[in-house]
Amino acid sequence: MVTEPEASLITIDNQKIPFKHGQTIMDAALAAGIYIPHLCHFPGITPHGNCKLCTVEVNGKPVTACTTLATTGQKIRNDTVELNEARKSLTQMLFIEGNHICPSCEKTGNCPLQAMAYHLGMLEGHYPQQHPVREVDASHPTIMLDRDRCILCSLCVRASREVDGKNVFAIAGRGIDARLIVNTPSGKLIDSDIEVGDLAAKICPVGAILIKERGYDVPIGQRIFDQHRISEIGLENEIVKRAPSDDP
Repeated sequence: MVTEPEASLITIDNQKIPFKHGQTIMDAALAAGIYIPHLCHFPGITPHGNCKLCTVEVNGKPVTACTTLATTGQKIRNDTVELNEARKSLTQMLFIEGNHICPSCEKTGNCPLQAMAYHLGMLEGHYPQQHPVREVDASHPTIMLDRDRCILCSLCVRASREVDGKNVFAIAGRGIDARLIVNTPSGKLIDSDIEVGDLAAKICPVGAILIKERGYDVPIGQRIFDQHRISEIGLENEIVKRAPSDDP
C-alpha cells in the first residue's frame, strides 16, 4: 500500500504551517499570514539578515528568520515578550544612531522604521542621541541621498544589483565606520545611472533615499501607515508600488 507523504510543516507560536522546499522561515511565515518583524527583508531579493529584527528562536536557538531555511519539525517562537523587547531595543538603537526626526521628515507616515516603533510600543529613544553628521548628496537632479538617516539595511545595494542591474550602491567600512557609498569615481549620485523608476530608488525603509519634489504629494493622514499597521502582510510591495515617481 502506497501512503501519501506527510506535508512539510513547521510550528510558529504553536501554529503549524506548511512550507515549500527552499523557503526560509520568513517566506513560510509570510505565506501563511504570520508577521515576523523585519526592516531589511524584501520578497525576491537575497536576504542578508542585517537588521536582526526578525530574530526568532528555533528549538531554543536564536536565528534570523529571513536567512534560515525552514525544515520539518522546527518549533519556532516569534511573538514573545522577550523577543519583542529585544526588537524594541534594536529599533531604539536605529533611531538614536541616525537623525530620525519624524515630525519634520517627509517620509513620515510612509516610513517602516517609524511604523516598527509604533508596532513594538517604542515611546522614547531610551539611549543618548548620537546626532551624526554625514554627507548629504543632492547632486542628482531627481534623487537625494541623506546618509544621516541610513540604517545600513543594504536593501538599495541588493535591489540595484539584483533587480536594476546597475550596482549603484555599496556598503563600505565595518562597525562604526560602515557607510553607504555610491559606486562612481566621484562618489556622487549625479555620476551614476540611477533613475527614479529603479527599485533601488524606492525601496529604502527610511528617508535616506528620497525622490525630489515628490515628498508631500500624498498628504499626511493618507499615507501607508496612517491607514495600515506594519504587521499587515504584503506591505513591502505596497510601499514600493506607492512610492513617489517622476510621473506628473
